[in-house]
Amino acid sequence: MLACRPGELRCATWAELDLDSAVWGIPAERMKMRRAHRIPLPAQAVAILKKLHPITGHLVGGLVFPGIGRTTRPISENTMNGALRRIGVSQDDATAHGFRSTFSTLANESGKWSVNAIEAALAHVEPNAVRRAYARGDYWDERVKLMTWWADHLDTLRNGGRVLQFKGA
Repeated sequence: MLACRPGELRCATWAELDLDSAVWGIPAERMKMRRAHRIPLPAQAVAILKKLHPITGHLVGGLVFPGIGRTTRPISENTMNGALRRIGVSQDDATAHGFRSTFSTLANESGKWSVNAIEAALAHVEPNAVRRAYARGDYWDERVKLMTWWADHLDTLRNGGRVLQFKGA
C-alpha cells in the first residue's frame, strides 16, 4: 500500500510514524540512497497501524513489525515473501519488492500523476546530476493524493473490482 521497499517496512519503528499527521518519516540511514524520505499515509494505512499499535506499540525496541521471540529485531527479510508463498503466490508471479513495480506501472498507466511525483513516492534519486542539483521538489501535495488513490484502488481490487489486462500480458 505504501510502495516502500520491503526492508524499509520491516524495520519501521513507531517513532517514525506520525499517525495524527498521517506521515511516515524514514531517516536517511535506513534508506537505500541514504536520503531521508517521507511517505504520506493514506487513511487505510493509518487505520491498519492504529489496530496494530496495541499489539506491538508497547514492545521494547519500538519496531512496528518485530520478529518472533526477540522484539528488538525486525521480522526476517524472508517473512513477506514467505507469506506470499503460503497463500499460493509463486516467486514467478510476485515478490514483496515487486509490488513497487506494480505501483509504478499502474500509477504511470493511469495518466493521473506526474512522473516526478511517482518517482518521488518510490524514493528514486534523479540520475542526472545537473537536474538533481536544481530540481529539489518532493511533490508532496500530489503524492498525498497519489497514495490515497493507490490505497483506494487496492480496496477496489480487493472488493472484486475490475482488473485490467495490459498489452502483452
